[in-house]
Parts: sequence; structure tokens; C-alpha cells
Amino acid sequence: MLLLKSVEELQIVLQKKRQKGLKIGFAPTMGALHQGHASLIKKAKLENDICVCCIFVNPTQFNDSKDLDKYPRTEGKDIKILVGLDNDVLFYPTVDAVYPKDLHIPIFDFGQVDKVMEGKFRPGHFDGVVEVVYRLIDIVQPDRLYMGQKDFQQFTLIQHMLQQMQSSTKLVVCPIIREVDGLALSSRNVRLTPENRQNAPIISEILHGLNDWLTNGGSIKEAEAKAITQLNEMPDFRPEYLEIVDGYTLQPIEQMEDSDYVVVCTAVWAGGVRLIDNVILKGGQQK
Repeated sequence: MLLLKSVEELQIVLQKKRQKGLKIGFAPTMGALHQGHASLIKKAKLENDICVCCIFVNPTQFNDSKDLDKYPRTEGKDIKILVGLDNDVLFYPTVDAVYPKDLHIPIFDFGQVDKVMEGKFRPGHFDGVVEVVYRLIDIVQPDRLYMGQKDFQQFTLIQHMLQQMQSSTKLVVCPIIREVDGLALSSRNVRLTPENRQNAPIISEILHGLNDWLTNGGSIKEAEAKAITQLNEMPDFRPEYLEIVDGYTLQPIEQMEDSDYVVVCTAVWAGGVRLIDNVILKGGQQK
């Protein structure tokens, strides 16, 4: 596996690959790799000739500097994981490499997609996400971009960005990878207290349970209220939001018949750790 920190070196390597007609898959990450990230690498390897993984803890998408400081950094472990996955290229840039002083980011119009849910509770977060993904795509120029379903609002936003860019890069969304007990894999899970880790699978249980509730005639407003009540009953848990929305626009819907793509998204504080999860209730691939 090649480990490159220079933008120029990476682009030289990838240009030679393109000249040979090879397809490039790209999986941007912030490190602290787990099996969710591994699923992106495996799919990128399967569907392309070259797989590029980027590890970059992007400071501009953390609206809380303390959260940035606490974010796990496990470079040695991450490199071993990528070698084991037979990843081709690891791009490990510095902040200055990603954000040169003369960098210009276009202005995109996301309507309400970046203002609800995560956008409401993490002001500035998506500005940083768009900025870094735009920059990394510009550097790598991949044929396919691999992102995980767990960050549902994030990949939806990036799809809008790619469309406005008229980019040839295809976004590939990989299903959520869960622990045996149902908890969505996240680099933040290691920070959970033993008690909160034991209770955390209730989040996915509640989200999946909404499918039965709605199928049996329960209303969306009742389903949301029921789920929030259940989460509030858990010790040390505080739901920030739980919304059933149209999967394309991320706008609330009043009944299941209003959309052919329905997803429930939530963010829950478990002690001092913020967990996000989602379940597709209608359309797409339910995972």
C-alpha cells in the first residue's frame, strides 16, 4: 500500500493509473477505522481497479472544539487495517495540504437539506463537510465515491453537491454496519460508559420497531412521539431529534403515502457521547 501525504504526489500516481484506463474508487474517512469503514474499502476494491482511502480529521466540520480534541486518532491501527484489506493508496494529508490559502469553494444551494436535523443542532457542521468533500474530490477525481448510510443527511447533501457540480463521480452508499446487538458502528462508541454501551442498542431497536407501528396503522406523529418517549426513559439518554422524513428532501412527512422513500433519523446523547442512527422505512435498502 502506498502512503502519501502530498497532494502533488497523489495526483501524479493517480494520473498514471488513469492513463492506463484504470477506475478509481475513493473512501474518505476521519480514521479510527472500524468494520463500517472496512465495508467501504471492500466495495471500492470490488468495483474499481484502484482503491484510495483518505484519513483526515477535518477541523472545519467540528462545531465543538472539545469534540475535535476528543476524536480518536489511531494512525498505526488504521494503517494495519488498510493493509489487511489490501487497500491500494492511503492519502494522509495535513490541514495545510487540504486547505491551501488560495482555496476557493463554490457556493451550493441545498435548499432545506442542510438546515434540518444535524444542520439545526450542529451549526456550521455541513459547511465543513461540503468544503472538505469538495476539496478531496477535486484532489482525487475518483470514478466512484463511497460513503456510509449511517451519515444519511451527509451523503444526501453530497449527492446534491455532485449534481450541482455536474460531476462524473458516482456516489455509492454502503449499508450501515452494526454490532451483533444492533448498535451502529461508530468511532465514538469507544467513549461510551459500560452502562451506556449496554443500553445503546435500544436506539436501533426503537427505530426498527417504528416499522411495525406504522404498518399497523399508527400515525407518523404518534410514532415519533412514542420513540422519543422511549428514548427519554433510558437513564442518561437524551434524544436531540427523531424525525421521519422524505429520504430525498429530508423534509417531514405527515403520512407514509406522501413519499416513496421514507427514513427515520435520530441523534441521541448517551451521557457525553452523541450517537446518530437511521433506518429506511420505505424504499431503498432497509438495513
